[in-house]
Amino acid sequence: MRSLLNFLLRIHFLLLFILIEVFSFSLLINNNNFHKARFVNFTRQFAGNYYQKTTKLKEYLSLAEENQRLAEENNRLLNIIESTYKSDEIFFRSVNDTILNQRYRYTSARVINNSINKKHNFLTLNKGGQQGLKPEMAVVSNGSIVGVVKGVSKNYSTVISLLNLDLRISAKVKKNGYFGSLNWNGEDYQTAILKEIPLHANILVGDTIITSGFSSIFPEGVLIGFIKSFEEKAGSFYEIEVDLSTDFKSLDNVSVIGNLLQTEIKNLEQETENND
Repeated sequence: MRSLLNFLLRIHFLLLFILIEVFSFSLLINNNNFHKARFVNFTRQFAGNYYQKTTKLKEYLSLAEENQRLAEENNRLLNIIESTYKSDEIFFRSVNDTILNQRYRYTSARVINNSINKKHNFLTLNKGGQQGLKPEMAVVSNGSIVGVVKGVSKNYSTVISLLNLDLRISAKVKKNGYFGSLNWNGEDYQTAILKEIPLHANILVGDTIITSGFSSIFPEGVLIGFIKSFEEKAGSFYEIEVDLSTDFKSLDNVSVIGNLLQTEIKNLEQETENND
């Protein structure tokens, strides 16, 4: 306490000077409309800049949460579109039941582990069987192909990446419908190889490659990439280099697509093979 009093005694002239300055400034502001207006404008500008910077900081800190919310909202809208869509192919059904006519269901998930530098790359998602995920569900990001769900635990799932030598995708050239088999070349994480496209197919560099829809996993029309180059192989087919549209180095939020008719399709195909 004595030290504090000694300190105040040493600086009492400075404190008195500051008090007089504040009092004088207050009199100037309160008794002069011009200075009062300038002071109010200054405080408003200062407060505005402060709130703007704090708001930007809060927005930056909440980006992950906002991205997750947007991903969930996108999948909710996709589910609404699917549930209200009645396929023209279902012409035997007489009951207008939107749930029965729904084919695909979407849900969001987040990538918590990812590899791109191996020959057999996998991803791990933060959702599993308890959240409705099952093996052989399609995984996409921003409308582009990522991979296929391989294994599922209670709260997590593993995804066999497109950057995996064991994964083959039925793909086609968007503009003319010619289809073939696509898989990763095992080298460049941005390039895959599309085979079995006939030589009479009219293709050009830059043409869009999409999923064919010939499997029970991926819907038709999911973007895979664009033709980078092509050459003739075995005298009757093209071997096409595809520049992948998915950036596997920056995967964060993904959508998992479940085909509600997958079991029916597989059972029918199996029954047909057994009877052949």
